[in-house]
Amino acid sequence: MSDARGLVELFDAIWGGAVTTMAAALAGRLMWHSTEVRARKRRFLSRELLWELPVAVGMAIIGEAVAAYFELGRTVTTGVVASLAYLGPRGAQVALTRVFFHNKES
Repeated sequence: MSDARGLVELFDAIWGGAVTTMAAALAGRLMWHSTEVRARKRRFLSRELLWELPVAVGMAIIGEAVAAYFELGRTVTTGVVASLAYLGPRGAQVALTRVFFHNKES
């Protein structure tokens, strides 16, 4: 049997779950910010980048709660956090609206 670990398990072992979760949230927001930079909507090093920090923290908290509700494992939880952080509050709202209200007309 192999003792090989994935990246998430390695980060958890070295730094712990909280740091791994925040790293995933920050990575998710940085991916979104980079997309905006490529679209020339933002400069990479700008004030807007600072606004991504509270969004990352908030989405990490929400992602942890969602993962706990569905009793997901540590690796999947980190993925959920990164995905929600990438979407951000507005993206998560749009996704949830499409899932729950897709048959209703506004």
